[in-house]
Amino acid sequence: MVPRDPMESVAYQVGVSWEPLDREVIHVNPDGSFKNGRVGYGVIFRNYAGAALDAMAGCRTGRSVMVSIFNLQQYRHVDRPGWKLGWEWRGDEAIWRMTGAEATEQGNCSWFRGAELPHSCEKMPIITDLLPGAPYQLQVPDCCKGGVLFSMMQNPLWNKASFKMDIMKAPLHNKTELMIPKNFSIGIPGYTCGSPFKVSPTKYRAGGTRRWMQAFLSWNITCIYSQLRAFRHPTCCVSLSAFYSETIVECSRCSCGCQGVGTKCVNPGDSPSTLLFPHSDEEIVPPTVACSQHMCPIRVHWHVKLSYKDYWRVKVTVTNLNFVKNYTSWNIVVQHPNLQSVVQVFNLQYKSINLYDTINDTGVFWGIPFYNDILLQSGEDGNVQAEILLKKDRGMFTFKEGWTFPRRIYFNGDECVLPPPEIYPRIPQQNQSSSFSLYYIFLPLIAFTICLLYIRAYVWNQNIIRPTPE
Repeated sequence: MVPRDPMESVAYQVGVSWEPLDREVIHVNPDGSFKNGRVGYGVIFRNYAGAALDAMAGCRTGRSVMVSIFNLQQYRHVDRPGWKLGWEWRGDEAIWRMTGAEATEQGNCSWFRGAELPHSCEKMPIITDLLPGAPYQLQVPDCCKGGVLFSMMQNPLWNKASFKMDIMKAPLHNKTELMIPKNFSIGIPGYTCGSPFKVSPTKYRAGGTRRWMQAFLSWNITCIYSQLRAFRHPTCCVSLSAFYSETIVECSRCSCGCQGVGTKCVNPGDSPSTLLFPHSDEEIVPPTVACSQHMCPIRVHWHVKLSYKDYWRVKVTVTNLNFVKNYTSWNIVVQHPNLQSVVQVFNLQYKSINLYDTINDTGVFWGIPFYNDILLQSGEDGNVQAEILLKKDRGMFTFKEGWTFPRRIYFNGDECVLPPPEIYPRIPQQNQSSSFSLYYIFLPLIAFTICLLYIRAYVWNQNIIRPTPE
């Protein structure tokens, strides 16, 4: 049986390859295999993706290496403060020079003798992307995005980052061979990387020519994402309502934790303390939400708004209840059987995800650039509203048993908590019973009236036919 969860059949993996080459090269096949290698990582959805690290031509100090980081997942993006690629050297290597990125620490370079010190002598360096607007001499292609990587669905031109570095050996050691580092990490919550494994050497084109060249050696590294590792509690919930029911199903109690346990909250009418806000772009602070029964930073409300003869309309409201964070380039993924018949989406961009060839029940919705692509922090403007017009499929459409409500919803790639199906808004039973009783009340009355009219007509005819006495 094919799994119906668009997440449960997919491993969130990151591919990393390390290859000694002679030239710069960047490429990853759509199916996830590395065609032209470099080392790196990628967050993926049904595709392997990765960063690639290539040891290129040798230089005076050691080897020149190009690192590229790819995000080939369709809807999960890397938000600020962005990726932080890390590893552990197996020997006494050091980074002599770096462009396109920078190491967070220089480390102890006391062993080096010279006027210019290496860029980083750390045993376990952490590499971060340069910010936009970096000096031109420090840039390389696809660098300088502040660590942000967009998803393939939203912006495939911004799903890659690159940087270049020169690696040198400590002069106290005679061994000059380049060894693959170990203990790779990408610095994004929820990801765990495995050990490097050797793959077939990569073939690549020399720049601007038709000549194919081959890497000396190649390695890949896979990283797995887990929402449970990334967050202690879920981060969003779903509430439901419909025009045919007075019931509004709120988010389930303690969907994202309970009050007084973990997440900080602010009572209605109060303002959060300024100490709770991040004081720099690099600082990550825990969410501070409005006190509620569900304690979720994000709430998605699904309202069945109208029903026409051949169409029906849904209103979706995404509300940010987090006082200390704006969500840039946010998106939601919805799974519903009638999404195969979407006619028009208002106020959002939409694209279907055809997970299975014959089943098209999942789609991605995201904001329009410079209009509503930023979900502002909790407040009057901290929500985005949109409407979806769908065509009724007579073979499956019904208002019964909660069919009009979504099967699953994801916000920024993480699954939201849905209410239990038994409390979904339903067509009121009293309307059905009242119509049933009115039918059986008026039917005898109509029959009785018809009988009276028939009897009256019969008597009238008899009076006309009866002979008049002389």
